[in-house]
Amino acid sequence: MRVLVTGAGGQLGQELVRRQPAGVRVDARRSGELDVGDRAAVAAAVTESRPAVIVNAAAYTRVDDAETEREAAWRVNADGPQWLAEAARDVGARLVHVSTDFVFCGELGRAWRPEQPVSPVGEYGASKAAGEARVREALGERALIVRTAWVYAAHGRNFAATMLRLMNERDRLTVVEDQIGTPTWAGGLAEVIWQAVTAGVSGTHHWTDAGVASWYDFACAIRDEGAARGLVPADVVIDPIPGSAWPTPARRPPQGVLDKTSLRRALGITGSHWRTQLGRMLDEHPAMNAQRGQT
Repeated sequence: MRVLVTGAGGQLGQELVRRQPAGVRVDARRSGELDVGDRAAVAAAVTESRPAVIVNAAAYTRVDDAETEREAAWRVNADGPQWLAEAARDVGARLVHVSTDFVFCGELGRAWRPEQPVSPVGEYGASKAAGEARVREALGERALIVRTAWVYAAHGRNFAATMLRLMNERDRLTVVEDQIGTPTWAGGLAEVIWQAVTAGVSGTHHWTDAGVASWYDFACAIRDEGAARGLVPADVVIDPIPGSAWPTPARRPPQGVLDKTSLRRALGITGSHWRTQLGRMLDEHPAMNAQRGQT
């Protein structure tokens, strides 16, 4: 099965390429190789590749910058999925589109179900919600939309990578404690996406690692798990602060927990706790390879 992966240079895209299952031939296109916001380029790439499935891991993810760079965010997050969906329709391919918990306002007080109406509070979330709607309009049941949250990896720019760096630079950090969600390791997410591709799942579903945490909880776990592996000092102090003490240009959903029941049932899996997945990521971290004398 030939699969075209867009955004292949990002943290999820790299994991999708690295973890492709047997029987799958990946055509990996980094953003510099395929600009999903360019309709003609997308049509040409899909016509050339002739994939059975397209997995769209390309996204504009700079949440704060999206407030002032609205055109750029919408070009990638809304126009891009539309062009990919239309191109998939033209060649008879399925599309897997990766979306986000930011399509919800985060004020429900319980986990968000896939069928609930979207309610974004910023340009990033609004652009992603628009991308979802355009994919559904173009492809219907030939599309799978997977919403996720708090994605991190050993590579790229993400919360875990930032914490590991700062913990080796400072002896004290402050981290927000009143925003709740679920850390999601990109490697585990990639594995689940491949399972969904193989099973032919369609519709809108959610996937994150299991359990919930605040950013403060996540930071403490990174310190403890990292220290156990010799990656950071064990005595770094982490002080919890309210989100109001760390203002940002874009509002963040205070609670971004996603209900994963439908995809768990479709695939017959439960998933792993986020702390277990954090350990898996750290075990694969380049710094651990260096400790083992690997390259």
